[in-house]
Amino acid sequence: MNNEDFDRKLGDTGNIVLLEHLNVEIPDQQLATVFYVMGLGLTRDPYLFTGIGNMWINVGRNQVHMPTGAPMVLRGSVTLVMPDRAALLERLARVAPLLAGSRFGFEAKDDHVAATCPWGNRFRIHEPSERFPRLRLGMPSIELEVARGTAEGIAAFYREVMGALAQAQADAAGAFASVVVGPGQTLVYRECDEPSRDYDGHHVQVYVADFSGPHGRLEALGLITSEDDAFQYRFRQIVDPRSKAPLAMIEHEVRSLLHPLHGRPLVNRNPEMTNRNYAHWQEGFR
Repeated sequence: MNNEDFDRKLGDTGNIVLLEHLNVEIPDQQLATVFYVMGLGLTRDPYLFTGIGNMWINVGRNQVHMPTGAPMVLRGSVTLVMPDRAALLERLARVAPLLAGSRFGFEAKDDHVAATCPWGNRFRIHEPSERFPRLRLGMPSIELEVARGTAEGIAAFYREVMGALAQAQADAAGAFASVVVGPGQTLVYRECDEPSRDYDGHHVQVYVADFSGPHGRLEALGLITSEDDAFQYRFRQIVDPRSKAPLAMIEHEVRSLLHPLHGRPLVNRNPEMTNRNYAHWQEGFR
């Protein structure tokens, strides 16, 4: 083999190397347990935030963080990958009576299962496939709804300010900005009619290889909203890097690769294992 046998661009990730978690507040951890653990079949982190003030749900090497508070609803949807569509549908059907009266719902689509949490957050759950190379459990994408005419500027912001791989594209549904936020992970900003809900404070967390470069550029634009510690800062506003016009708002919790939580191994269980069918060494996700 020689260099012509490979497309070396397939190995590029840009400066953002992992979208680790989505954070949305919820008012009821019991209902969250019913939906995320019993219904989706995911795993509550057994080590951190095990009380009633916060809940971390593991999805492969990704997480959903849910502090207790007024409900936050993402203006968009979250894509998950997990095996065994039939088992997922059975679990969601079993928990439906426990979630009656909430915004919970689910539907089997041709290529995914659409599920809505008790407070309205939407999930698109796919089985592993060639569309998601080497991924069997995880969060490959978050899609956000943004105003018409903003995709080009959003892509430019991520390229020029964050050092990410990003481009504006279009498909049958319209224009969108696609941002690489880790191997096999994208943050998508989909143009639509002006989002009807005000931004409520939900956030995404990313790890970056170049930590100080984006910080300096964000600071020059006046966009830093929080200096959390030596290895973490935050910003909320996405702007056109040339005109400085505001384009979209979602808080980014930006971490250095030296952050103590980077690379932390996450526990993921086999949701089909019970005391009735127990087998040694089969409790963990395979």
